[in-house]
Amino acid sequence: MGSRRYDPGIRRQVWLLGILLLVAVVLGGFLLIGQNREGASETAAQPEAAVMGPVGDQSRRISGDPLSLGSADAPVVLVEYADYRCQFCAVFSRDTEPALVEKYVNEGVLRIEWRDLPIFGEQSIAAARAGRAAAAQGKFWEFNKAVYAQSPTGGRADLTPQALHDFAAEAGVPDLERFDRDAASTQYDQSISRDVLNAQTIGISSTPAFIINGNPILGAQPLAHFEQVIDRAAGLAQR
Repeated sequence: MGSRRYDPGIRRQVWLLGILLLVAVVLGGFLLIGQNREGASETAAQPEAAVMGPVGDQSRRISGDPLSLGSADAPVVLVEYADYRCQFCAVFSRDTEPALVEKYVNEGVLRIEWRDLPIFGEQSIAAARAGRAAAAQGKFWEFNKAVYAQSPTGGRADLTPQALHDFAAEAGVPDLERFDRDAASTQYDQSISRDVLNAQTIGISSTPAFIINGNPILGAQPLAHFEQVIDRAAGLAQR
């Protein structure tokens, strides 16, 4: 048999095909590296999620919630579980909360959300209803402050229907007849029960108690302690 002869034209086509394949591989490699670098830069540019404490995020961030102070977009949320007959809740209201509002809430750093935790009997439940009746007329925090301002330093406040009416008047609730009707009804019981269930779910059974971005504080601790926890939470949230 005679030997096979290769057509030079075929050889040139093979060489060209090989060169084209090599160029395609090199270009593909450059494109892949560029995409990886771009993806890495996009990932690095994304803000780090705020680190929550062990209790987790208990905030609701409902815009326009009358039982809250501060922006719904604030990086730090302090959730307060309290009873109107609790003398140490009154201490927090009088001695600590105003400073937190001035330093953090007014600057957009902190939001305070109220949770009813009535643990001292029927008068506590009645007061929780009354607080929400005041909220229905835009006077929740004024009513809240009025009650706590008169809280005794020892024992429990005697929050009779007449006392609650008087506190509403002091707070500037415009329609006191409506307030009395609302406070005497059970229309807010479902919302109050929701707060109580929330507290029980995370193991809170006493007042006052606070959750700041998932970090618990029990009792009316000094102002400096709240500031320390808030500053740390704000730093993490703003990374």
